[in-house]
Amino acid sequence: MYVYDPVDQQLVQERVAQFAGQTRRFLDGHLSEDEFRVLRLQNGLYIQRHAPMLRVAIPYGMLAARQLRKLAHIARRYDRGYGHFSTRQNIQFNWPRLEDVPAILGELADVQMHAIQTSGNCIRNTTTDHFAGVAPDELVNPLVWCEIIRQWSTLHPEFAFLPRKFKIAVSGAVEDRAAVGVHDIGLQAVEHDGELGFRVWIGGGMGRTPMVGHLIKPFVAWQHLLTYMQAALRIYNLHGRRDNKYKARIKILVKDLTPEVYAQQVEQEWLRIKDGPDTITQEQLDTIAGRFVWPAYEAGAADEPDSGADLAREDKQYARWLRTNVHGHKVPGYAAVTLSLKPTGVPPGDITADQMDAVAGLSERYGFGELRVSHEQNLILADVKRSQLPALWNELKALNLATPNVGLLTNIIACPGGDFCALANAVSIPVAEAIQRRFDDLDYLFEIGELDLNISGCINSCGHHHVGHIGILGVDKAGEEWYQVTIGGRQNGAARPLPDIESTRGGGAAVGRIIGPSFAREQVAHVVDRLIRTYLSLRDSEAERFIDVVDRVGIDPFKKDVYADPLLAKPAQRETVEA
Repeated sequence: MYVYDPVDQQLVQERVAQFAGQTRRFLDGHLSEDEFRVLRLQNGLYIQRHAPMLRVAIPYGMLAARQLRKLAHIARRYDRGYGHFSTRQNIQFNWPRLEDVPAILGELADVQMHAIQTSGNCIRNTTTDHFAGVAPDELVNPLVWCEIIRQWSTLHPEFAFLPRKFKIAVSGAVEDRAAVGVHDIGLQAVEHDGELGFRVWIGGGMGRTPMVGHLIKPFVAWQHLLTYMQAALRIYNLHGRRDNKYKARIKILVKDLTPEVYAQQVEQEWLRIKDGPDTITQEQLDTIAGRFVWPAYEAGAADEPDSGADLAREDKQYARWLRTNVHGHKVPGYAAVTLSLKPTGVPPGDITADQMDAVAGLSERYGFGELRVSHEQNLILADVKRSQLPALWNELKALNLATPNVGLLTNIIACPGGDFCALANAVSIPVAEAIQRRFDDLDYLFEIGELDLNISGCINSCGHHHVGHIGILGVDKAGEEWYQVTIGGRQNGAARPLPDIESTRGGGAAVGRIIGPSFAREQVAHVVDRLIRTYLSLRDSEAERFIDVVDRVGIDPFKKDVYADPLLAKPAQRETVEA
């Protein structure tokens, strides 16, 4: 866990004082709504459908127990007793009063948290693999690199007013669990001739025009990572459109210039600044790494008796939880455990204040007082001794956090949708619940196997529907809610060895394809059911996943079965919405 130094703490506290003055001037009528908008967005404050929404940064998804307890306190005192974890590894509070926000930010500063750059046209929270630092397939721990990027990008004067928001993801493992291919900049750690560096993907993103990023630089030595990103952002800042927000993202610039021309311009700028002041030295790298408190693992943990072996044979539910929610660890005798925030009937990503307090305690009893937030809207205890898994499982069951559905269909990723967001065209939460209830049978879920289902309430794609194996998008047709369905998307894949790069597109990510006209809300769960039945009839074996079948046979068999279903014939489907 990274620990603030005095400069970090002073910056955050001064930011709180600054925003408190801005809020007071707005409430007193000395700032107009337009003048205040840019100021509140720089501090993570949105005005949503019913109330303000405050987005709190959780840098690269790392949380300490004391911080989670503070979030629980804020949920109780200033909100309605819960919070919502987002796909950017942040947390959102949907009901704070505007006049309370400065006080909330002040309380967050007390535990080294803030809301800086969680909105606005700037570099947002850098995200990474939720198993960072513990993954068995890790080449390099990306947490240190995320912190370097955080310090470089926070309040960077050159990039405070970009043409549009900007998102960076870092992966340090062989398997990309950070979805680097669908970010403005995606960084994949690689080794080349014995030297550590990064493969750089640029121009990925979702939203109105979903694109998979292009491999702009196959290898950048670690010392030059920041200078190369600075060059990439300068070209974007220079040429990115500011006259049309729908065409302002860097993915549009890369497409319009062509990846080759964009890469050439970045290279020219980079060679000019390559050895400048943002060059990373070994001393700087060691200093940042030294600000982290790393776990003190027990050497004999692997020799402790496995008290859960008999339980797994006797209890099917525990065995399933081991299979889906317990993950490998680089240290023998330890495991990473996902706490599912996706039980049936609960909005995906929501957690109550009582659960937050309880999970903070679990992180101290079963780990080192640390947690992770995944971009799949779940929590992870990253350092659990395997001998303690049965005890942890029993405590999680009591908290309704032990649903064994990670990687399965009901582990739904969804934005808050029209129930909260002023931008949404349709609701997401009731659709997610209808699907959960339709598939609330663990035997059937395990028969279906691995499947990512994502829901967005509008084309901004906060639910990442474009990269779901099944994606659902809410659209507005003549004032009515309708839902468009895509299949075949994926957010990541295994990184290829550097000499064997087969493609310059997105490291395994793919955008799903629309199956046809949209559906009414009450039809969506049945559409998903029809897609699943088609998949089960087409797969060659239980090992062939839904996404594998779509890759093999295409979307036509799925489309044919869905639109031939008499239960989906009425009401008449609407026209497809062009992305």
